[in-house]
Amino acid sequence: MTVDEGRLRDTFPNGSGTGTDKVPGSLVAAWKARVAKNPEGTTLRFFDGALSAREVDVASDALAAAFEARGTGRGDRVGVYLQNVPQYTLVLLALWKLGATALGLNPMYRRQELRRIIDDSGAVGVVCADTDVHETLGALAGSTVRWLISTSGLDCQSRNDPRVFATTERLAPAPDGDLMALIREFEGRSPSPVKLTRDDIAFLTYTSGTTGPPKGAMNTHGNVLSVVSTCASWMGVGDGDVVFAMAPLFHITGAVVNATISLLTDTTLVLAGRFHPEVALDAFAEHGVTYTIGSITAYNAIYELPQAGPEHFASAKALYSGGAPIPPATVERFRERFRVYLHNGYGMTETTSAVIAVPPGERAPVHPPSGTLSIGRPLPHLTARVVDLHGEPVPSGEQGELELSGPQVVPGYWGKPEATRRTMPEGRLRTGDVAVIDEEGWVYLVDRLKDQINVSGYKVWPREVEDVLYEHPSVLEAAVVGAPDAYRGETVVAYVSLKAGLNTTADELIGFSRERLAAYKCPRTIHFLADLPKTQSGKIRRAELRGLDGPEPASPSKD
Repeated sequence: MTVDEGRLRDTFPNGSGTGTDKVPGSLVAAWKARVAKNPEGTTLRFFDGALSAREVDVASDALAAAFEARGTGRGDRVGVYLQNVPQYTLVLLALWKLGATALGLNPMYRRQELRRIIDDSGAVGVVCADTDVHETLGALAGSTVRWLISTSGLDCQSRNDPRVFATTERLAPAPDGDLMALIREFEGRSPSPVKLTRDDIAFLTYTSGTTGPPKGAMNTHGNVLSVVSTCASWMGVGDGDVVFAMAPLFHITGAVVNATISLLTDTTLVLAGRFHPEVALDAFAEHGVTYTIGSITAYNAIYELPQAGPEHFASAKALYSGGAPIPPATVERFRERFRVYLHNGYGMTETTSAVIAVPPGERAPVHPPSGTLSIGRPLPHLTARVVDLHGEPVPSGEQGELELSGPQVVPGYWGKPEATRRTMPEGRLRTGDVAVIDEEGWVYLVDRLKDQINVSGYKVWPREVEDVLYEHPSVLEAAVVGAPDAYRGETVVAYVSLKAGLNTTADELIGFSRERLAAYKCPRTIHFLADLPKTQSGKIRRAELRGLDGPEPASPSKD
């Protein structure tokens, strides 16, 4: 599978690919074309700090030279263990200029979690925050990592917002140096030239591990170029736009559909560190954000802010939510309050981020049988189909497993050929998601195959029950799981968090569900939690909820 060149020409008209086709042969070629087009255009904003495309290019050249001086070259993996700060993008560009691979590392990972991914990837270097140096050194002892460089979140800005920075004290750098000091030391130098191809690995992005140990998806330059080009065209991101990095950059959505899409188009990327709803709200107003994609939990956190109003989103052209489908009631509440529509988007680590989305200016339909809001339509050059257990297509409108193929799908998992063959037979990605595609091409996710609940022989999809619970005015978040039941086989259990200042009871929610669902689908037990467990990308961890004792369970409902 190859990147569609016509689409790339549309997005990168000044590309510098091989031959005369003028299509970028790599992310570096696309970046160079962006710099040449508007070198003084603002590329990065971080509170009151700003960097132009030329400044970013010079700084990433110097950083690449510094990495090269430490023996790093083509094909090497380097861990980026940072929050959403400008240095993250400088590291990405520096590594790509070397032909190296950026290994996204969740800053929330601690020793064992971090070491597992380092060992699996064989990383040769890591860039971390200065606050994490001591912990990181302990985790890396005896590993393949040869060098550790640190950086301070205080750099590239002078506002020192206390909501983001707990202290203005600068800590001692890592043994192999401070990132910004290295840029100054190597200023004016460039790395040795490397002839990249679209098959070189740009990101090594590990799955969340919800279905087993994390696996490293090999996101190639071609994969990323394909997603950037189709998303920019589909979602309307173009010259002069302002992109807010709401999703974490260590996650494939933040790395590609926030950061890289901004780097490779003449837009400005706004960064604000680790997501904080009040800081994000201020960034929207201050910088005139026109586009972002983030998890629904992030939008829910903004919704809960009493000071949030339509004025904060006055500049927004398109807001997208990824990571988990949005309940229809949540979309409507957000639109009524802020006068802006939240568009669904869908992608996976293995598809290099978004590949299905609701077009700007359109509203997603609801699937009548399940009440599920559509995740959108397939983006150009993606083949999406619904298949049965044997991999055969099912008729339009019928349920089955969503299968995806196209230039966005990764060639496989790092060092795991058997997992690659099992999950991507002949390059077709078996997503594990139960879906329906209607006659007009709208895709509806019913649920995950592994999350199906069997109640007395009847199938219950947690999403359908969750969407009903979200309709209750007091419910902020909801997750439904199955629990063993001696009589029914399984029974439906719900975990709920409530909106600030609002209250309800388990009996009220059970009654609310009974008015809208068949009796066998209704929760028989409801637990209230202050917050539901989530991945760093905002997905609710249903697996952690199974068997969890909530502080306020309801008595089982009576049939």
